[in-house]
Amino acid sequence: MSMLVIPAIDLRGGRCVRMQRGDPSKEKTYAADPVDQAKEFVREGARALHVIDLDGAFGSGENAGAIRRICQAVDVPVQSGGGIRTLPQAQARFDAGVSYVILGTLLVEDERIARNIIATFGDRVFAGIDARGSSLAVRGWQEGTPVDRDALVQRVNQWGVNRVIFTEIGRDGTGEGFDIGAVTAVANAAPVRVTVSGGASTLDDLQALRSAAPENVDACVVGRALYEHTIDLAQAIQALSK
Repeated sequence: MSMLVIPAIDLRGGRCVRMQRGDPSKEKTYAADPVDQAKEFVREGARALHVIDLDGAFGSGENAGAIRRICQAVDVPVQSGGGIRTLPQAQARFDAGVSYVILGTLLVEDERIARNIIATFGDRVFAGIDARGSSLAVRGWQEGTPVDRDALVQRVNQWGVNRVIFTEIGRDGTGEGFDIGAVTAVANAAPVRVTVSGGASTLDDLQALRSAAPENVDACVVGRALYEHTIDLAQAIQALSK
């Protein structure tokens, strides 16, 4: 089974950054110009990009201009989340040129608005399932909730969501590899397609995910490992497309 490798671009203050386990105090800036980074990823063979507005997620601002410039600069689909809490905000992200929006916090905090966005935009809405263990985290992962991870997967599927982007926060930015047990639980919770994020450090990690995960896990997001060159994007795309 082939698996799509999607490079991550996390935006904060207009720059391309990465964090460890979502901790703003462990932020590292990798590229001053995220547009150049996006174009480089596409030159290396990326067939999609994962662009997150961290300022939007934290409620501290927005990176609408950078997102628009990225979408204008590349000819691959862009999936984007972070700070989408209303229907107009979802529409604005589409107007900026993204192909898919990712809802996270809203799924937990306001079911009515979340379901309205899903009903309006259909398959163009993905669910961001961000968890520490079996419990969801919201607002840029800064706040824990009692909401059960797998129950939310089942619920959003009933609302019409066909793809979830699952992150085990404890692995994100650590290079410790994917939590295959958690991935399997999420993939088996509902008949959805699953994109996995958080933990990849080497090509072996990506291949282990493809080998061990259920068949509906068909994409993975890679961030820090690309910026720190422990994974070569072109090599990973070739290896996982076989």
